[in-house]
Amino acid sequence: MSAVATAWGRALRAQFSGRMLLLSLVPLLLSLLVWGALLWFGLQPFLDWLHAVFADYGWFQASGSMLSTLGLGVLQVMVVPLMAIILLLPLMIATSLLFMGIFAMPAIEAYVGRRQFPQLERKEGGSFAGSVWMNLTSVIVFAGLWLMTVPLYAVPPVAVLVQAALWGWVTSRVMSYDALAAHASPAERQALMKARRWRLLAIGMASGVLGAMPGIAWMGGAVLSVVLFPFLAILSAWLYVMIFLFTGLWFQYYCLQALQDLRAANASAPVAS
Repeated sequence: MSAVATAWGRALRAQFSGRMLLLSLVPLLLSLLVWGALLWFGLQPFLDWLHAVFADYGWFQASGSMLSTLGLGVLQVMVVPLMAIILLLPLMIATSLLFMGIFAMPAIEAYVGRRQFPQLERKEGGSFAGSVWMNLTSVIVFAGLWLMTVPLYAVPPVAVLVQAALWGWVTSRVMSYDALAAHASPAERQALMKARRWRLLAIGMASGVLGAMPGIAWMGGAVLSVVLFPFLAILSAWLYVMIFLFTGLWFQYYCLQALQDLRAANASAPVAS
């Protein structure tokens, strides 16, 4: 795991460079534009619809009893906003990841490749279309699985573990592809993703711990006031972009180092034999 730690240190140093901060503006502005418009026009109708669903199916009484059992009866009046957060959060994560994968990861790969791995041959094993497909399919599956785990919030520790595993899966799948798209051949990418599967998942799950912060901030705001919803959603979008930027750098440094090691091992094998 020393390679994972080394990549983490390199990513942390690069995170706050002027170039990387400027790079974060594109996915940030896209996220703010999309979520600003959605929340401005659709938040209140969405809350009204959720309130009607809870009233029609008697969920207010059931949720109130469960919260009282957990000693959280004070949150009963906030059950609809909290449910709205739980439902919207995976969509916000998915769009931030999508924008990062499509618009930022190619620039991150070029930046890290030029600075840290200038001698590494580019085999162009990935493509823009392949990146878009990988990002779209992964975030759709991620959002669907996240929504399926909503009932697990009745057992918070289990929910946290399951969603950390989901985060690890989606980031390792999406960012590994983008990190290796320009430098690795398809065979090299598949070999690395198979051989380094658990380390890549570990990077994704560690990033998932950071990814919990925007949700905590948003949920805390909901407890204070529904009026804070849009502002905290914008803050969450910015935090997700910055977290994904760091995660992208972490994957980039790790994957290119792993690719360099793989080629060195392959080159020395015939000589040894």
